[in-house]
Amino acid sequence: MRQAPQFWEKRGVIAKLLWPFSLIFAWLSSVRRYLYELNILKSAALSVPVIIVGNLRAGGTGKTPTVLALAKALYATGFKAGIISRGYKGQHHVVQEVSSASSPKDLGDEPCYMAQQLDHLNIPIFVHSDRTKTAKALLEAYPQVNVIISDDGLQHYALKRWPAREGGRDIELVVRDARSEGNGYLLPAGPLRESANRARDYTLSIGSFNTEGLNTSFDQDIKAPYIADAPNFSVTIKVKAAYQLNHPSNTMTLSELQEKDHQLIAAAGLGHPQKFFDLLSFHALTFESLPLPDHYDFLVNPFESKVADIILITEKDAVKCSQLDEYKDDSRIWVLPIEIELPKDLVNMMIEVIQRPQPL
Repeated sequence: MRQAPQFWEKRGVIAKLLWPFSLIFAWLSSVRRYLYELNILKSAALSVPVIIVGNLRAGGTGKTPTVLALAKALYATGFKAGIISRGYKGQHHVVQEVSSASSPKDLGDEPCYMAQQLDHLNIPIFVHSDRTKTAKALLEAYPQVNVIISDDGLQHYALKRWPAREGGRDIELVVRDARSEGNGYLLPAGPLRESANRARDYTLSIGSFNTEGLNTSFDQDIKAPYIADAPNFSVTIKVKAAYQLNHPSNTMTLSELQEKDHQLIAAAGLGHPQKFFDLLSFHALTFESLPLPDHYDFLVNPFESKVADIILITEKDAVKCSQLDEYKDDSRIWVLPIEIELPKDLVNMMIEVIQRPQPL
């Protein structure tokens, strides 16, 4: 799928025709959840607190930047975090550790991107579809880790948790973007993987943009609850200077790009590539947009026939392009780093939660 279908955003004819299938999806999801609650399907808890960073809607909402920001924030406060991920589209069949040199084809693009970003902090990242098994392998290899961050996994009930909202020390953080919950229907009539009515610990809304190179001022106040009484926080996106893929020491700010008469293409293989294009438009850039399928592997070169002076890509896509010679030899390709910083109030709340004693 190149991007989320438009009918997910409103309750039009197509969505209403598919709505009965959403009821089936909801029933199957509920049965599965209750089977875990009744202990018919087995779940297991971890010896350390877990922070699950997930989303309700299918497609990218900003989970990976949030995981990175959270890992850095915990590191800065003295915690030793580890990250687990499913490793989407990875070819792994056993639990594996991800390093900055790992192959995205083998272990997934997002884990490899995170490994590169966190390599200097020595934060371990392990991947496998079974998150409980993955976390236990990580803790066995790195017994000093005292908090696990799960990249996605809100619906992975095999990983037992004691939520913060119930007095526990585990956290479910729902990441939202400007699209919100769309038409509010479950798959396939809408974008939701589960109901927005289930209780949450916190929600994080990502949407606004900040001028590059300036310190961002963040809203530190707890906003009105948005999903099931969960306190809602908002952040802004910080854009750094772009760097050339084959010569990373060559950099160019978006302001410099605005001033130069370049023929520009912006490409993004994301769950919601329009966010990347909206950011560039916000900075008054004129460009041709090239949306690519989420997790695009770049084995077929989408730039080969394109006429452009500069091709801007995301860092997640750069992880894959940097391992293929035809892209490393293309001087037109520039990478745009984007990151977020979590509100201090949210970080402080999460630290208070994960410091709670182990439930009996």
